[in-house]
Amino acid sequence: QVQLVESGGGLVQAGGSLRLSCTASSASHRMGWFRQTPGKEREFVASISWSGSRTTYADSVKGRFTISRDHAKNTVYLQMNSLKPEDTALYYCAADSRLNIATTSNQYSYWGQGTQVTVSS
Repeated sequence: QVQLVESGGGLVQAGGSLRLSCTASSASHRMGWFRQTPGKEREFVASISWSGSRTTYADSVKGRFTISRDHAKNTVYLQMNSLKPEDTALYYCAADSRLNIATTSNQYSYWGQGTQVTVSS
């Protein structure tokens, strides 16, 4: 069982930046970020492979968000720039033992509790 702990959420004005962190209790291969707003399904945001050489993003965040990882710290980051009010959501970190990137929630076995991001206009 892998425990994931997210941090870094908060309130920011539109156009601002935040960096989310997710630390795993043990090394995990595939890692990703998802987000969810009330009444909506969980939405894919970004994914990174074990090596870090492959990443993929939702079209809505491409060019603004960057996912990266630090193996020494068992941590994955989501740098979020040029934030918009529509980025407001509860952001979840996810992990899985498989190697490559994945964009659907059913391809991840472990989930964090979420960290709230609120972007004001």
